[in-house]
Amino acid sequence: MQSFTTLTSKMIPLAQNDVDTDQIIPARYLKVTDKSGLADALFFAWRYLPDGSPNPDFPLNKAEYQGGQILLAGDNFGCGSSREHAPWALMGWGVRAVISTSFADIFQNNSLKNGLLPIVVDAAMQQKLFEMAEEMRTVDLSIDLEAQRVSLPDGSSFTFPIDGFNKLCLLNGVDSLGYLLKHEDKISAYENA
Repeated sequence: MQSFTTLTSKMIPLAQNDVDTDQIIPARYLKVTDKSGLADALFFAWRYLPDGSPNPDFPLNKAEYQGGQILLAGDNFGCGSSREHAPWALMGWGVRAVISTSFADIFQNNSLKNGLLPIVVDAAMQQKLFEMAEEMRTVDLSIDLEAQRVSLPDGSSFTFPIDGFNKLCLLNGVDSLGYLLKHEDKISAYENA
């Protein structure tokens, strides 16, 4: 897993509430156990027109958001069924952080275990970010995980919550198992004693 320390990137606005995991990655793509190729199916029903061509009105298809790694979402992002493929697809496309007022618990846990940072903001900050995106078209944000701070182009910033264990894992680029394996010598010493 890639470590997450700091990130400066364009913000991609997706002003949609209650985006469920089937919208993020449709069920027909859940047959794979390999992460490669899932980016093509990300938001499939919204990104593509019925003839298979890209929907020019969908944010991820707009030129100004290409290469963006921070997704600004509506409320209750990642609701619905449990599927680890949802954060896999987002990260496959290049998203490293999602900002919302709330996340479904299972989606949030799957994201943290796979290196995708879910950032919770209050409704006022979410509204400010959507307004900035509307006015400026492209908004660069800077995320500092160690400080748990996001800096905006107007010089303001906000902090966000994250539990200590998940923060440690993200900063070091390890999942729960990787964290335990880093202490293999201590585990072996304990077992031998």
